[in-house]
Amino acid sequence: MNPANNYTFPTRAAEPQQERLLWLTIPNHAGICLPLFPRDNALATDLYELTMAAAYFDNKESSEATFELFVRNLPRKRSYLVAAGLEQVVEYLRDLRFENEHVEFLRKQQSFKGITDAFFQYLREFRFTGDVWALPEGTVFFANEPILRVTAPIIQAQVVETYLLSTINFETLIATKASRVVQSARGRDVVEFGARRAHGPEAALLAARSSYVGGCVGTSNVLAGYRFGIPIYGTMAHSFVMNYETEEEAFDRFCKTFPSNPALLLDTYDTLRAVRKAIHLKPSLVRLDSGDRYDLSVKVRRILDDAGLRKTRIFVSGDLNEFIIDELTSKRAPIDAFGVGTELVTSRDEPALQGIYKIVETRRNGELSFRVKTSEGKRTLPGAKQVYRKHSPNGEVVEDVLALASENEIPRGEPLLVEVLNRGKSVYSMPRLKAIREAAIKNVSTLPAKFRDLNSSYPAPVVLSRKLRRLSESLWESPEQPRRVA
Repeated sequence: MNPANNYTFPTRAAEPQQERLLWLTIPNHAGICLPLFPRDNALATDLYELTMAAAYFDNKESSEATFELFVRNLPRKRSYLVAAGLEQVVEYLRDLRFENEHVEFLRKQQSFKGITDAFFQYLREFRFTGDVWALPEGTVFFANEPILRVTAPIIQAQVVETYLLSTINFETLIATKASRVVQSARGRDVVEFGARRAHGPEAALLAARSSYVGGCVGTSNVLAGYRFGIPIYGTMAHSFVMNYETEEEAFDRFCKTFPSNPALLLDTYDTLRAVRKAIHLKPSLVRLDSGDRYDLSVKVRRILDDAGLRKTRIFVSGDLNEFIIDELTSKRAPIDAFGVGTELVTSRDEPALQGIYKIVETRRNGELSFRVKTSEGKRTLPGAKQVYRKHSPNGEVVEDVLALASENEIPRGEPLLVEVLNRGKSVYSMPRLKAIREAAIKNVSTLPAKFRDLNSSYPAPVVLSRKLRRLSESLWESPEQPRRVA
C-alpha cells in the first residue's frame, strides 16, 4: 500500500484508548540527517568577526578564550525557554572550512586591504579545534544560564559567534513557542503549518524542526520530513475545491484518489452545507479553516455524529495561536487537532530572542583571567559555568544553581551542560529527534504550574553559588583589573 494514502488522523483527547494513527503522513526516515545548507557557511558571519580575527592574527594573539551564549532577558509572558539548535551548531563547527573562493572573496574586500597573505593562508587551513559544552536540546532553562560554552583559541571562538547566535536564538525561540501552543491544546495534537509564512525556505525548515522539538506531532513541510524524519501532514487547499464546478465534484474527485481515508476541507463556501455534502463519502477527517471555530466545530460534530460518523475527526487551522487554542480547549470544543502556521514559525507575539555571546574568561601563557562586562543594564557574570538543577521529591523543578565549572565544592543537583566537542571532535551522541521531542515535553511538565502560565512571567528560580557571587561582585567593582588565577 502507498504509505501516503494512510492518513487517518490521531484520535481525540477524549478518546485516549483508541489507536493513534497518522493522517496523510509519510513514515519517518529513521536516522536521516543531511547537511542543511551549503558549505558557504564559513561566510555566514558578520564582517567584524573576520576583521577582529585579522587583528588577532596580526598581533600574534595566542590566548584561549571561553565564551558563553545565554539569554539575558526572556520574552514577555514567558518564564522558561526550550533549548534547540545544538545539532546544527555541532554540524557547523565540525565541518567549518574556508574554501579558496571564500578566501579570494575576502581578499578583494576594502576592509582587508593591506592584510598579509599569511592571514588568508590561515583561513584556508582554519579548523575549529575547541571544546563545547551545551544544554542538550529539549532542556528547559532560564535567563542568564549558559546554553553553550565555547573554549577555543580566541580567533576560532570569535569567528563562530554569528552562526551560533542566529541558530540557537531562532530554534530556541520557535521550540519555546511550540511548547506553549502544544500546552494550550490540552492533549490534542498540533501540526506545524507555517512553511509559506516563514521568513524564507531555510527558516521554514528549521522552524519545522524546532516546532517538533517543542511538541508538535509533525509538519506540513515535506523537506523537513525528508531531512529530519518528521511526520508530514496535509489535506487539500481551497483551490482544489474551486477548480471544479461544484463542491460535490471536488470531494468526489479527491476521494477517488484517496479512497481509504478521505480528508476534506469544508469552508470554501458554506461549512455546514459542505459537511452534509461530504457525509456519503464517510471522510476520516474534515478541516475547518475559518469562521467561528467553536460554533462550527460543535455544529459539524453534531452533524457527523447524527450521520453515524463518530470516528471522523475535526481538524482546525487558520490564524491560530496558543491563546485562541487555549480558549477553544478550555470550552471543550469538539476539535481533535490543530494546524498552526504564521504565529508559530515567526513567534509572532515575540519574534526575536535576545541571546548573546560574551567572553567570560581567557587563558594566556597558563594564566587564567576572568572577564566581565559592566555597562548599565548589560552586566555579565565571569568564568566558565555549570548549571545544577534541584528537583522536589515529585520531580518538579525547585531551583537552579549557577556555579563556576571549576568549583571544588560542587552544588547539589543535576549538572545540565554536557560536553559536546572536545578539541573539535564529537564526544556526544546526538539523540534522535523523536527522543529530543519526548525530553522537551517531559522537561516542560516538570516546571511548576505558574512557570507554564501563558499570560504571565515569573522570576527565574536561579541562584548563584557563593563563590560565583563573590567573584562577580569583586569584578563588577574593578572590571579593568581582571582577577587572575595561575
